[in-house]
Amino acid sequence: MLTLAAASAFFLAIHLLVSGTRLRDAIASTIGEQAYLAAFSIASAVGIIWLVLSFNSATSLGSQVFWDFGPSVRHLGILLVAIAFLLAVPGLLTPNPTSVGMEKLVTKTLPVTGVLRITRHPFLWGVAIWSAFHLLANGDAASVLFFGTFLLLAISGTFSIDAKRKRKWGVAWEGFASTTSNIPFVAILTGRNTLILTELLTYRQILAVLVFGLVLLTHAWAFGASPFPGGWVPF
Repeated sequence: MLTLAAASAFFLAIHLLVSGTRLRDAIASTIGEQAYLAAFSIASAVGIIWLVLSFNSATSLGSQVFWDFGPSVRHLGILLVAIAFLLAVPGLLTPNPTSVGMEKLVTKTLPVTGVLRITRHPFLWGVAIWSAFHLLANGDAASVLFFGTFLLLAISGTFSIDAKRKRKWGVAWEGFASTTSNIPFVAILTGRNTLILTELLTYRQILAVLVFGLVLLTHAWAFGASPFPGGWVPF
């Protein structure tokens, strides 16, 4: 468990104390943007691998259970994780100035369509929903550290990215931000945008459904737990 805590602390530190802060800006200006991105990508990959290995080790040894909301919460998993995939996968495939490597799109007249009408951070909110569900459904110490790390980073990351883009792009960023929202559906509910369902029926959503279906069917084999009511295992 100590190893998992250390992995969590490392992953949180490189994101909360570096990425999205003025320290990040100073490092990038010193070594160059591409060098910074390469170094940060390596550190993030190391952090994720460390987290996964530590989590697997901690769960195999057993960890203290803090809460158990029963099967009623676990049965919500398929629906909630499907929503997470429908945000995250299209979010990765949609041109978006909040995404890594696409920052300069903020200076262009970018049409706000599809999943961006719901939130300008679809990938991160997908991760937040995924991690929040697993945190509630599991309730043990290892899951609190593992999924709590991703939940904290996903939500804080949305605000961090907004602040970073605003510092760098100023008025250009404000133009994009004024027609979108961080919190899902806020721009639509406040009349700054409109939900158009036909824009959510593209290859991006089809791919999201396919990836989700694959994860769903192989979940028991890959992660040792069936997501289906009654513990059904497809194969």
